Amino acid sequence: MSQSIEQAWLLAKQRFADINVNVEGALELLDTLPVSMHCWQGDDVAGFENTGGSLTGGIQATGNYPGKAHNAQELRADLEQAFSLIPGPKRLNLHAIYLEADGKVERNEIEPQHFARWVSWAREQRLGLDFNPTCFSHPLSADGFTLSHADDGIRQFWIEHCQASRRVSAYFGRELGTPSVMNIWIPDGMKDLTIDRLAPRQRLLEALDAVMAEKLDRNHHIDAVESKLFGIGAESYTVGSSEFYLGYATSRGTALCLDAGHFHPTEVISDKISSAILFVPRLLLHVSRPVRWDSDHVVLLDDETQAIATEIVRQKLFNRVHIGLDFFDASINRIAAWVIGTRNMKKALLRALLEPTEQLRQLEQHGDYTARLALLEEQKSLPWQAVWDKYCQLHNVPVGGDWLQAVREYETSILKTRKG
Repeated sequence: MSQSIEQAWLLAKQRFADINVNVEGALELLDTLPVSMHCWQGDDVAGFENTGGSLTGGIQATGNYPGKAHNAQELRADLEQAFSLIPGPKRLNLHAIYLEADGKVERNEIEPQHFARWVSWAREQRLGLDFNPTCFSHPLSADGFTLSHADDGIRQFWIEHCQASRRVSAYFGRELGTPSVMNIWIPDGMKDLTIDRLAPRQRLLEALDAVMAEKLDRNHHIDAVESKLFGIGAESYTVGSSEFYLGYATSRGTALCLDAGHFHPTEVISDKISSAILFVPRLLLHVSRPVRWDSDHVVLLDDETQAIATEIVRQKLFNRVHIGLDFFDASINRIAAWVIGTRNMKKALLRALLEPTEQLRQLEQHGDYTARLALLEEQKSLPWQAVWDKYCQLHNVPVGGDWLQAVREYETSILKTRKG
């Protein structure tokens, strides 16, 4: 098989050279673009607080496929298995509920020490870590409000949680030598008709300012804020709307998170990148696949995933856009879900890097839209798959669908032995 991969690779290099695309240069650049994989696919967003509580905040993980992780050791083993099947640089995105502590720790009391084992492991795996405060699935978020809560005490609890989370995030960046992107998302909103939409947003604005009052080294920590259109239980009003957070990120200089599932069904975040990047210093992308609503399906190599990657590459936003994934599917093998989604995001980036962008840009600038469309369509048929296969081979990961056999073997030897 390696001989056929090499033959296809050599032919592909020539085909792309014919349209002035340097394939080896594209692979070198791909090796500088990490994708931040999300820990919560491995355990259905349960976390390790051991409270026995259920998911709230409009979050649902459907399905009961056997073998989910029940503790940090199992989750890290599953992540290692997934990482071994994905080529190129990767990061890991953690939520606050994935802490490791001997006893119960309130969320506003989390400290770097509760994530020390994650940092040691990340250093061994040569990974960067990203972070999120967990403002859902908690008794003090049960009525649907956190940072915008009308009760001063409850609101202060969530402010302190986010403040503590920022310190954990800065610890990640300081220890691992790569800045941690910490994203704030809250579920705050109302199910039905809302009379006062302004007051909760005023409270949220003041709370976020309090959260970010402590100045942290941006070489260690990057703040990001994330909007959402609606959620289960917040169908009529979401405090942290797109307009709110765009205004906040623009005025405060934070990164803005664009989640593929957090807008109207006909909106796409690929079209928002070039607008938002004019006003905010950085973007965080949560690449997901919404089906009718923010349902967080496994990422496909579909038109929108490709459009997101292409926009990053065409505008050379490599140092200003952070790519993360956000999906969780409990109806299929969870490790396979990670591998499928992350490999697809990387495939999309590779395809974008193999586009003759400068030639297309010149055609557009000269008004030759006929040639622009013709070249775009012809380029779709070029043998990018052969380049991807070579990239997998260079990183010593399975080519094509061969990775599935490794997942099946892991499922038989490890996942099926787990209870519950």
